[in-house]
Amino acid sequence: MSRLWICLLILLPALGQVRPPYFDGRKQAPSYHGPGREDAEPSGVREVGIGYFGPADPQHPEAGAIWAGAALAIEEANREGGYRGLPFRLVPGWAENPWAAGASAVVRLAYRDRVWAIIGSIDGAATHLAEQVVVKARLTLINPAATDRSVHGINVPWMFSCAPGDHLQAPVLVEALGGRPFVLLSATDHDSRAFVAKLKAAPSSHVEFQPGTHDVSALVRRVTEAQPGAVVVIAGARVSAQVVRALRRANFSDRILGGPAMGRRVFVEEAGAAAEGVLFPLLMEAPAGEGRLDYAAAHAYDAARLLVAAIRKAGLNRARIRDAVRELSPFHGLSGAIEWDTLGQNQRPVRLGTIRRGRVEPAGLRHAEAR
Repeated sequence: MSRLWICLLILLPALGQVRPPYFDGRKQAPSYHGPGREDAEPSGVREVGIGYFGPADPQHPEAGAIWAGAALAIEEANREGGYRGLPFRLVPGWAENPWAAGASAVVRLAYRDRVWAIIGSIDGAATHLAEQVVVKARLTLINPAATDRSVHGINVPWMFSCAPGDHLQAPVLVEALGGRPFVLLSATDHDSRAFVAKLKAAPSSHVEFQPGTHDVSALVRRVTEAQPGAVVVIAGARVSAQVVRALRRANFSDRILGGPAMGRRVFVEEAGAAAEGVLFPLLMEAPAGEGRLDYAAAHAYDAARLLVAAIRKAGLNRARIRDAVRELSPFHGLSGAIEWDTLGQNQRPVRLGTIRRGRVEPAGLRHAEAR
């Protein structure tokens, strides 16, 4: 036998075990291996601050329910005794133009107010902004409302999201379309575009519009002229309600589907009777008889309860609080199970939801069960 054949016989088993010079970051849970866990709990603490990056106004048109959910959880935690007798306090920081002054608000929460973790924010764009600060401050952030999967695209170990991501929701809509032709109406805001990017179905027509559009009659005309079998509306809750009302006024009687914002309380209230029968990804497994709960408020409540539980488990130590948030999964909250995937986003299966008699209800099997 030649030396070449002998060498091949020796090397072939080893070649089968050679690994490529890269790894798939989506399959690796990001970890923090730096300092901090050894730090002792500080003395002289009078209250335990948890940051809140969002408008601290229960009357805010779209985000008020998110603040109210988080505040309720903190009130309950204090009635239970707080943290070893110390009260928890929700410390707000916000700017209505987050990209102009929002980063400064998060910096103040992290370094001046010395909060132990942050709840935030109210949408994907603001959550991305906060992410840039917490990764440097080594501070846990739990995102209660945004579903943008790209929030977890750079493997930051301090980031967690309570709501299932767009990548789990979009297939539910595609399945509900059942192959029928549809027109896609989508707003140009960050979250709407992020959702559309995950919608792996080709519309017969795609019309983008500005979220601040006051007159949507031209959009509706294009839909009625196309005579599709369905319309998919991807926009914020209030804008979605505006478009759905206009479609029904134009006597569009075919199927209307939308993004998760149609499950918000503000959509149901503003769309009124026009909301009946719309289909959307259901982001909350509401307790029986609680179809009026707002899923973003419930997730904010769960985010605060999760942080309270993590602080009670880990003590006043930022690095150990992060570890505890990861270890507490699966966490059973008001919104349903919160179970982190490798990147820190809730991987709870998503089913189709609808509006019946002004209430948010399930409208079919979970996508994973239906396949």
